[in-house]
Amino acid sequence: MTDSPEAVRVSLVDAINQIPDDLERYQTVKTLEVHLDEDFKQIKAHAARNLYEGRTWEQVGELLGVTGSRAEQISRAAR
Repeated sequence: MTDSPEAVRVSLVDAINQIPDDLERYQTVKTLEVHLDEDFKQIKAHAARNLYEGRTWEQVGELLGVTGSRAEQISRAAR
């Protein structure tokens, strides 16, 4: 069985907090921020594109809590 995203997050934070060197811990977090930001943009873009199938961007925006044009922008983030 796959761990929940929350369990993975808690585990990741715990692992980072176990890094004894402050500079190494800081640099690890900075590197992860960059990689996770890009990964999350790709995940959101893929989800937005999937939601667009059979819907207008305005409808997708409503589902996501943003404007239709913002939903379309989100869908292009990974391209």
